[in-house]
Amino acid sequence: MNITRENIDDLNALLKVDVVKDDYEEKVENVLRDYRKKANIKGFRPGMVPIGLIRKMYGKTVRIEEINKTVSENINKYLTDEKLEILGDPLPKSDDPEHLDFINRDDFTFTFELGLAPEFEISINKKNKVTFYEIAVDEKMRSGYIDNYARRFGEFKNVAITEEKDILKGKVEKADDEGNPVPGGLSAEDAKLSVDLIKDEKIKTEFIARKINDTVVFDIKKAFPNDYEVAGLLNRKKEEAAAINGNFRFTIGEISRFQPAEPGQDLYNKIYGEGIVKGEEEFMTKITEEISANLNRESEFKLLQDIKELVIEKTRFNMPEEFLKKWLLRVNEKATAEQIDEEFEHFKHDLRWQLIRNKVAGDNDIKITPEELTAEAERITRYQFREYGLYYATDEQIANYAKETLKREEDAKRIADKILEDKVLISLKELVKVDTKSVSAEEFNKLVE
Repeated sequence: MNITRENIDDLNALLKVDVVKDDYEEKVENVLRDYRKKANIKGFRPGMVPIGLIRKMYGKTVRIEEINKTVSENINKYLTDEKLEILGDPLPKSDDPEHLDFINRDDFTFTFELGLAPEFEISINKKNKVTFYEIAVDEKMRSGYIDNYARRFGEFKNVAITEEKDILKGKVEKADDEGNPVPGGLSAEDAKLSVDLIKDEKIKTEFIARKINDTVVFDIKKAFPNDYEVAGLLNRKKEEAAAINGNFRFTIGEISRFQPAEPGQDLYNKIYGEGIVKGEEEFMTKITEEISANLNRESEFKLLQDIKELVIEKTRFNMPEEFLKKWLLRVNEKATAEQIDEEFEHFKHDLRWQLIRNKVAGDNDIKITPEELTAEAERITRYQFREYGLYYATDEQIANYAKETLKREEDAKRIADKILEDKVLISLKELVKVDTKSVSAEEFNKLVE
C-alpha cells in the first residue's frame, strides 16, 4: 500500500492511499472461510457450504469492509509514523467516484482531506497580570456554617404537641361521613405522616396543636393529591392508590420533631473527635479556618479560569475552519450547516484551549499517575456522597465506588482530563504575575456571574 501526502497550505492537506489486491485479498479470503465454517444454509451440512456460494452471498460486503479496515489501519499507522497531528478525522473526498466499483476492480485510490494542527508558541509572561480574589470571612458565613453542623448532627425527638414541621406516626383508617372508622375499610397501623407535606392548608391546620391519641379526619386526596404519597401513607402500591379517595381518620401515636444539635463540647466532639477542639473559642477558630479553606478553593478556581481565558486570548493561531465545519457536519448527522455555523465560535474556543493544554502538557512533560486518578476519583466520590447527605460513608465504601467509576471509560477520561487541565493551569500560573485583592462574598459573586 502506498500513501502520499500533498500539503495544500499550512493547515490543510490531501492524503492519497493506493490500494492493490495484495493488500486485502488474504484478509477477505480468511473472513469468507470463517463464514463458511459458521454458515447455516438449508441443504448443506454445517461447514460444507461451497466457498463459491459463500463468496456470491457475502463477497462484496466482506471485500468493502476489509478494504475500508485496511485503509483505516494504514492511515493511522502513517499518521503515527509521520508524527502528524491532525484535527478531527480524515475526511473522504466526496468527488472521488473511482473507488465505488468494488466488484470489477481490484486496485483503488482513495483521497482524504486532512485538517492539520497549527504550530504555535504560548504567548504569556510576567507582564500579564491576573488577580487572585481573596474572599473575606464574615459573621454571616460563620453562622451559616455552625447552623449546617447543628443540623447535620441534630436528631428527631418525641414531643407532646404537634407543629408544622413534625412527623406523626399512628393509625390511619377509612372513615365515614361522621368520621367513624369503616369496618373492614382500608387502614395502616404504622402510618407515617409529615405535616408540612399536606397540600391543603385547611387540613394542615387541623393537624397542628394536637396531642398523642388525638384523631383528625381528612380528605386523603385533598391532603395528598400525589398517588405516591397516598400509597406511602397506606402502605399500598402506587397503582392501587389511584382509586383511593374520600375521608380517612388519623390517630396520633407518636410526634417526632427534628432538633438541631446545641452548640457545646458535645457537638465539637461529634464534629472533630473527642477533645480535639476545646471550648467555643477554638471552635470558632476552626470554623473560620474551614470557611477560609473552602473560599480559597473558589478563589483559586476563578484565578485558574482567568488564566485559562488569558492564555486563549493571548495565544493566537489559525485553524482549518472550513475543514472543521465539514468534519463537524459529518460526525453530527442530525445537525445542519446553519447549526454548525451558529455553534462554531464556541467549538473553536474549546478546541483552541485543548490544543494549548496539550502543548503545555507536552512541553512540560506533564503526566497523570494511576495514584492521582484514584485520589481524584475518591475526592469526587466523597463530595457526591456529602451532597446526598451520606456523611458517614467509610473510606472503604468511597474507595470501592471510585474504583467502579474508573472502570467506566468515559468517566475515567473525564477525571483524567480534569487532572491534566488542573496541572496545566498550575503550570501556566507560574508564567504570569498574580496580584491579590480582598473582596466580600457579594463582590466575588458578582465577579463570577
